[in-house]
Amino acid sequence: MNAFEIIGGKKLKGDIIPQGAKNEALQIICACLLTEKKVVINNIPDIIDVNNLILLLQQMGVKVEKLGTGSYSFQADKIDTDFIYSQEFLSASSKLRGSVMVIGPLMARFGKALVPKPGGDKIGRRRLDTHIIGLQKLGADFIQDQDKGFAVLKADKLKGAYMLLDEASVTGTANIVMAAVLAEGETVIYNAACEPYLQQLCKMLVSMGAKISGIASNLLTIQGIGSLHGCEHTMLPDMIEIGSFIGLAAMTQSEITVKNVRFDQLGIIPDVFKKLGVYLEVKNDDIYIPSQKNYEVETFLDGGILTISDAPWPGLTPDLLSIILVTAIHAKGSVLIHQKMFESRLFFVDKLIDMGAQIILCDPHRATVIGLNRQHSLKGLTMASPDIRAGVALLFAALSAKGKSTILNIDQIDRGYQNIDQRLINIGADIKRVNIG
Repeated sequence: MNAFEIIGGKKLKGDIIPQGAKNEALQIICACLLTEKKVVINNIPDIIDVNNLILLLQQMGVKVEKLGTGSYSFQADKIDTDFIYSQEFLSASSKLRGSVMVIGPLMARFGKALVPKPGGDKIGRRRLDTHIIGLQKLGADFIQDQDKGFAVLKADKLKGAYMLLDEASVTGTANIVMAAVLAEGETVIYNAACEPYLQQLCKMLVSMGAKISGIASNLLTIQGIGSLHGCEHTMLPDMIEIGSFIGLAAMTQSEITVKNVRFDQLGIIPDVFKKLGVYLEVKNDDIYIPSQKNYEVETFLDGGILTISDAPWPGLTPDLLSIILVTAIHAKGSVLIHQKMFESRLFFVDKLIDMGAQIILCDPHRATVIGLNRQHSLKGLTMASPDIRAGVALLFAALSAKGKSTILNIDQIDRGYQNIDQRLINIGADIKRVNIG
């Protein structure tokens, strides 16, 4: 078993470059299935989830060529549609959540798709109803096989439709958009997700010839066309990593510059850290965080305790709440963290409590953090990474703690963060990747 051994309590210093956006990659790469022409994608992160998705597409018949660091070409001109009914497809799909993103493109081009139970983080119920209902509105038939653990979607021809999504699901919206661009007629999607990753997908599809209006809003209108051509697309830097590094700098009293962040695409993320008292400066397109001995949590205007919660874009992404929570441990003041979207994501706080953090887990969705204001230090601990985001939060907590910590199950972290140990070593972290038998 791979693990990280960390000696915490050291100040870090230097520049760090965020990887390409993981959540964007899972959509963008699947969009290559929409055309038989070559598509070039740049800034792809070298992480387990993305690499597994690329391997899955290769197994389906997509020609993949690595052009350079983070740059690949994809050509889906000879897809083995029989493969999607195989045990190999089911097995590969079960390893990553992103496998669900092949459904829309396969329905658009071939009129059929298998819907396996996707893998991914165990952070609560993550239903696929929005995906399926949207495709049904476009004319797909949904046939479920409970015994075999998968379902099949089929359609002779997808046709545009009006739909009001029951939730602003990012992946659900993406699947429906990818199916609708090749459907006959007009599709209108209301309550659509409008996260930057979804905007990037729509912009890429437009560059391939798709007709989409309303990009960046929750009302998308799509005029279906007969076929798409190839394109070249460069992905955004990962805003979850950017936010994570801001939190890391604050909790370790470090001086860090996060480079090339595409600040215009970060939404309220910088402002949320400012509410925790974290000082940061925007220099060109970099974020500079100076070493801060103390930072104090704001209160609401009436003096009430600050509440930070997740919400669909332009609200705060749920993927950052774990980092927000550990950052608050070292602050002066208290904050209520409200994780609305997933009911199992806060259960990792028991490990932080064992490290010496003052946290009250109110229920599966809410935790109150009482900031230590550095009057007490966290202590090192051996703990396991439960999912991608909690794993990095525990890693950063360990870097801010005194003594030695060991993080087990780091394959979870590697699923979403590219060479995280080496990049942290480059700015002064004492972290070692070891194998524990």
